[in-house]
Formats: sequence, structure tokens, C-alpha cells
Amino acid sequence: MISFSKPDVEQFLRTFSIGDFAVSPDEKQLVFSTNLSGKYNLWAMNLPNTFPTQLTFIDQSCQGLIYDKQGRFIIAGFDRNGDENTQFYGIPLQGGTMKKIIYEEGTRNSVPILSEDGNKLYYTSSKENPTYLNAYVYDLVTGEEETVLVGKDAPTFLLDFSPNEEVALYFKHFSNTYTRLYAKRGEEHILLTPPTDHQHTVSDAVFVSDKLIYLLTNYNADFTYLASYNLETNEFVKLKDLENESFTSLKYSKEEQCLYVISEKGVEDHLYVHDLRTNNWEELDSPCSIIEKLIVTKSGDLYLLGRSATKPHNIYYFKENGWTALTEYTVPGVDQSELVEPDVITYSSFDGLEIESLFFKANKENDNGEIIFWPHGGPQAAERKFFRASFQFFLNNGYSIFAPNFRGSTGYGLAFTKMVEGDWGHGPRLDNVAGLDWLIENDYAKKGNILLMGGSYGGYMALLLHGRHADYFKAVVDIFGPSDLFSFINSVPEDWKPIMDRWVGNPERDKQKLIEYSPITYLENMVKPMLVIQGANDPRVVKEESDQIVQALKDKGREVEYMLLEDEGHGFSKKENEIAVYQKVLSFLNQFAESKVNP
Repeated sequence: MISFSKPDVEQFLRTFSIGDFAVSPDEKQLVFSTNLSGKYNLWAMNLPNTFPTQLTFIDQSCQGLIYDKQGRFIIAGFDRNGDENTQFYGIPLQGGTMKKIIYEEGTRNSVPILSEDGNKLYYTSSKENPTYLNAYVYDLVTGEEETVLVGKDAPTFLLDFSPNEEVALYFKHFSNTYTRLYAKRGEEHILLTPPTDHQHTVSDAVFVSDKLIYLLTNYNADFTYLASYNLETNEFVKLKDLENESFTSLKYSKEEQCLYVISEKGVEDHLYVHDLRTNNWEELDSPCSIIEKLIVTKSGDLYLLGRSATKPHNIYYFKENGWTALTEYTVPGVDQSELVEPDVITYSSFDGLEIESLFFKANKENDNGEIIFWPHGGPQAAERKFFRASFQFFLNNGYSIFAPNFRGSTGYGLAFTKMVEGDWGHGPRLDNVAGLDWLIENDYAKKGNILLMGGSYGGYMALLLHGRHADYFKAVVDIFGPSDLFSFINSVPEDWKPIMDRWVGNPERDKQKLIEYSPITYLENMVKPMLVIQGANDPRVVKEESDQIVQALKDKGREVEYMLLEDEGHGFSKKENEIAVYQKVLSFLNQFAESKVNP
């Protein structure tokens, strides 16, 4: 009988991803950013045919993807090798030669919005105002450009326009937990939540007429709810909330006269429809656990991009009888039964705070008894039931993974998310220690025998836990984590700097605290073998953050390996790099695995 070997790393990491998608106004074409070729490009499906054809060959991730509302061309944004300096291009519907539309080296451009006639492109940019940003309108016919909004006080982002294009919506982003939404009508700037000294957020908003706006906010609440604002009466009304759920995204269907609302509840999303004629509210089945994007077309049709713990990114279309997958991304060469769904557990932290965690347990036939402890990035994000090819790869190689949503995570209310602000290295650290203790007390691991790995803030936490609690671990992997909070605060992108005082701390006012919270303070205690991974073009956690911790440890004679990716930023956009990274991580971890597969 023919027998086959265990799936190799490439079979897991060859799983394709979808970064963004858009649907043409006539719904005859769908374009999406995917790495089918190993690098991200735009591909299109000429519906109802779902066989994709390649439109671009730029080999870069896409940030911002929209169709001309007349269906004549596509606008797409691309950076270069992860530097996040997005520029906008015009692309023919059939692909081919790309035309530079908004292109100025070293600028960060975002949120492209086309006018109804397709003649004007609105966008937010760092040019001329890198700290607070400005919004511009570029005339695609004449080539002329004007400034339409000057940012001040906080980074400012244009969001949408009223149907008659006379009123603009824009955000002021004071922090991840403090955003204000304004309507600009002529020279008038109208705050759309009632005046208050209490910080709150507005996460999304839509016009349903020239006068009426629906928005999602946690004004005077812990969880985000649906509200409305009438520009004629200046009336704010709270309309709908759900216990322990935060509404995150909002779409309006003029055809169906309804709102579609995505909510976040812990580690999963939910999808609702609110009928504006009957005031009826009901939940719709979702084809996945996590909804990345929802598009409602002029005809009222729904298209959705999402993923689940054991299902990669896919695009779905809603018909009367349910959801139909337009893409069929799976893990190549791996049966669904070999993939692992996580258990959702809770444990009490040092101060009694309940912490929810995902616990991915390797299947019995693969289990090597090893546990990877994974503090997530963000920190104001969360580990959720979304597909990670790397997780499933490690699980198939016998490693279980424990991923806690420590204080500061999203999905548990505004107060919970704010707990990390100005406290990067105390409460969240002890939440993670409590998670380590839970594993030990429940006989899943032994102290000193746990593997530690994290990326971004998770990389920072991996470094900090190594420096302050090395006795829990036997090896550590840091993926682009800040090592010194002073240099981190100084090196982030300019439009991040206004939030750093509130988010991380002030180098002068909080000097002692930032010393205490910086991993580099604890070099003497970092005695376990380490692997550090960094993208050379990372604008968020710059290369020097990893350079300095690696050099400092080497100077002390510590065992540390360094993998630098010259053509990556804050993540892995190229398959060959992603595969090389996780091959290296697996090889590193295997050095410390005490046993092979259980009999």
C-alpha cells in the first residue's frame, strides 16, 4: 500500500490569502488582492465565472481598492516591500499598464474615495502634514488638486460623503480608544456625538440620506452600539445595543432599505441586518467566524471576505438560500480533519480579572507534548478564531499553542481595551504570567519547559517575559518586537506620534516607568536561547529595535540567532519569506522538543 509522509511546511504556508476585494457596479467583475503567484497582485473573476485572471504584476500588497462608480477603471494602492508608503494607481478592468495617479515618494496615502461621476479622487495623505494628515481631492480630468481638509490636534482621516457630495465625514484619531467623528458642511464642522470629557470611539458611519447618518459608537457606554445623527435637527439617538458585543462595521443597502452590522464578541464575529422600514433586527448566518470585509452592492447583493480557525480567507456571495463560496482556498494537501479548532477557556489573573484565551491542542497522533505560549500583537487587538497557516503548521508538527487575550485586547469592551494604555509592561505582563501558571496548574506544561513566541507587541511581550520571568521558558522567538520603549516612541511613523503619550508613555514624565517596561532593561536575565526575526523596511517597529537587542545579547555571550528580511516590513508579504521564516522557527523549536509523537 502506498503511504505518504507528513505534510511539509510548504503545504501549510502555501495556503493563499486574500488581502482585499471589490465588486464592479454591474457585478460582472470581482477584483481581489491575493498571493496566488507567491506575491500579492490583483486578480479578477469575470462573474459568474470564478476562474481568476491576473490583472497586475507589481508583486506588492494592496492597501485601498475601489471601482470607478461608472465601472470604467479600478483605483488601487500599493506600497513597496512593506514600507507602508502607499501610492495610488489607475488600472484598466482587463489589467495591463498601470497609471500613477497619486505618487509621491515617502508619503503615506490612504482611504481612496471616488466621486459619483468618477472624475474626482479624494484621499488622505501625510504629504505637507505628516503628523496630523490632510485630505485632498484630485481631478482625474484636469489633473488639478486641492486641499479639502487640514488635520490638526490628531491624525485626521476622510471617511465618506453625503449622496449630494456636499457633506464630508471625517475621523480625528486621538488614540485607538478615543476617536471623534465630524461632519464638514461648508466651513462648519459638526461633532456627531454629544460633547463629553469621557473618551470614546466611533468605529464606522454611513449616510442613508443627505441629512441622516447612522454611526457605531461607545459614547457613554462600554460596548459599541448603533446610533443616528440628524444634520437638520442636530439630534443624536442611541438605537440598538447588544450585551457584551461591540459593533465594528456598518453597511447601508438603499435597495433593501436596511443596515448590515458586523459585531465583535470575544473571539468571534456576528452579522446582523436591521430593516429601517419595520425596525426589525435579526442575525444572519455567517460563512466564517471572522468577517474581514462586507460589500453591499447597488442591487442589494452581499459579498463577504472572511476566515475561520480552520478555513483560510475566502470570498462569499449571499443568495436567498445562503452563502456561496466564490473562492475555494484551502490548505493544499491537508485534509480538514488534520486542522485544529481551538478551545476557548478563561482564567483569573493576578487581580481577579477574567482573561479569555484560545487553546489550540495538537491532535493526539501528532502531539509532542510541547506548548508554544503566544502573546498577540497590537496590543489593542486580539487573538481570534481566524486562520493562521503558521499555527496549523506548528500544530501538525506536534506543538500546542496557548494564546491569551490579556488586558488591552479588543472584543471585551472599551474599559478592558484601555487597560494597556500607559501600562505596556505591568498588567498585561502579569495576565500572561497568570496564563502560564494556568497551564502549569492544569498539568499542560511544566515550569521552565514552555516555548515563548510573539510578533509586534507580542514580540515585545516575549522579550519582556524572557527578561523578567525566564524561569518559565526554555527558548524564545521574537518577531519584530520593540526592545526599548524610548527608541520605539521616537521611531514610529509621524502620524503615530501624537498618540504615543496616551498609548505608551511620555519619555520625560514617565521615564522610570518606561525604563521598567523596556525589555532591554533586563538583559542580564535573558539567558534562554533566542531567535529574533525582523523586516528591514518595517516602519512601525524599525530594524534598530531588533538590531540593538541582538547585539546587546551577543555582547554578553548569549545564544541568539538573527534573521533579517531585506524585502519585508511589519509582516510577511512574500511566500518565500514566510516559508523561510517558519522553517527556521520550526528548526529552532525542534532543538528543544523533549519528545517526538506520543505512542
